Amino acid sequence: MRGTSADQRLAARQKRSKPIIATFELWLAQNRARVSAKSPTGEALKYIAKYWDGLCRFLDDGRIELDSNAVERTIRPIALNRKNALFAGHDAGAQNWAIIASLIETCKLNAIEPHGYLSAALTAIAGGHKQTNINELLPWNYVRPV
Repeated sequence: MRGTSADQRLAARQKRSKPIIATFELWLAQNRARVSAKSPTGEALKYIAKYWDGLCRFLDDGRIELDSNAVERTIRPIALNRKNALFAGHDAGAQNWAIIASLIETCKLNAIEPHGYLSAALTAIAGGHKQTNINELLPWNYVRPV
């Protein structure tokens, strides 16, 4: 139901999901009583019961996503960069890689084109930008050329 408003999602969840969750809650209570708590099934049912409030939170707030796909897509490049840094060849190389990857991801979070930012920042440094004014070169202070 992506692309719909939070109010529309909430109404649909109340209509369709709430009865299913209520039935599942009853099933969970009945089956927890029938299964040994120490068995793998009992452990799984105990885990579900422990996090029941979190599981049901989506029923009361249409803004809550039912999955974490959007977040996972966002952090995927960071995870890939971290994995790639393992092959940097040296600790200093991996540290430099991490710095560059952090700058690139910070640019993306601030809606700045990374290549243009890095090019401008390195050009300013090579041109004698004062180290005491390094804050001016941070991504969130970057002024795009017109």
